Amino acid sequence: MFMTHLECTACGLRHEWNQLQNLCTACSKPLFPRYDLEAIGRVLTRDALATREKSLWRYREVLPLAQDAEPVTFGEGGTPLLRADRFGADVGVSELWIKDESQNPTQSFKARGMTTAVSMAKQLGATKLAVPTAGNAGGALAAYAARAGLEAHIFMPRDTPRANQIECRELGAHVTLIDGLITDCGAEIAKRKAAEGWFDMSTLKEPYRVEGKKTLGYELAEQMNWQLPDVVLYPTGGGTGLIGMWKAFEEMETLGWIGSKRPRMFSIQPTGCAPIVRAFQAGETSAPEFPDAHTVASGLRVPKAVGDFIMLRILRESGGGALTVDDAEMIRITREVGRREGIFVAPEGAACFAALRSLVADGTISRDERVVIFNTGSGIKYLDCYED
Repeated sequence: MFMTHLECTACGLRHEWNQLQNLCTACSKPLFPRYDLEAIGRVLTRDALATREKSLWRYREVLPLAQDAEPVTFGEGGTPLLRADRFGADVGVSELWIKDESQNPTQSFKARGMTTAVSMAKQLGATKLAVPTAGNAGGALAAYAARAGLEAHIFMPRDTPRANQIECRELGAHVTLIDGLITDCGAEIAKRKAAEGWFDMSTLKEPYRVEGKKTLGYELAEQMNWQLPDVVLYPTGGGTGLIGMWKAFEEMETLGWIGSKRPRMFSIQPTGCAPIVRAFQAGETSAPEFPDAHTVASGLRVPKAVGDFIMLRILRESGGGALTVDDAEMIRITREVGRREGIFVAPEGAACFAALRSLVADGTISRDERVVIFNTGSGIKYLDCYED
């Protein structure tokens, strides 16, 4: 394994990786795994990836887990990057792509984070895993914990889509429904985890979900022949995918696989829960909790994200931005994308298509830019949102 240590994203304090860790012990901010990239560069070239399995574990050298340990995996990653010419023509973009994460196990991008996080939790001796979830992260943890032979304790808002609740229960997880939001679920885990012996798998409150998510960036570069797009539109709740991709870009530049050019990163949030958009527009470096959070895009109903300061830095460094979309437009555009491109996107992904139309209309995105939209899950999980 080429991972050397964990490093705090805020104060830089070094932590050892060989024990279970949550947030920084000094400032309670997220930890990032760090690697000996010089050593990796001596044994791995980007051309060698073409001979490897389709799974995200093709990037094994830049992922955690001992080289002789078997990952807990369902073959996640390797999702297609699809041209979206018809929708692109409708909105006035000549080169539009969809990274379709609905084709992962458990039908969302959450599988990426859970394969690395559960693999490391098992290696480091955890036996009971707990997560607060708006839906898809719970389903992913339930599946990977079951495959690893570990207990999963899932805390969901009571109005989480029924499909997610059933999925978790049928996969053997212990499901607790909470009257409140995902932040309330997280608070309940924090209150009980010491007594119950749970390891907290919350977004960015352990170091390894972000490592699975960063493979979005590696795959994007590989699928685009190592030339990153001009613009990335990303639906943002906890923001691990956005943060992970930026980490991947930095690692790949150090490895010599890409240059210094970065996409302009745009965070897309619903009008009913937009802490990152509000903070970005106000020029703030962190995002206060968003009051009365509500949206049909349950994965985006995250009123306070622990990685807020990292996301805001990325948006500004990349020259990108942040935009809101209302729920009605998400649902309307889901059908438009389906009719044009044949993909039943989740409301979270639909928000990005709606945002693209606005960003092109006001000249923020030009016709000749290469644009990638991330569809983070399948609309099948959200049938309650659609009329018969």
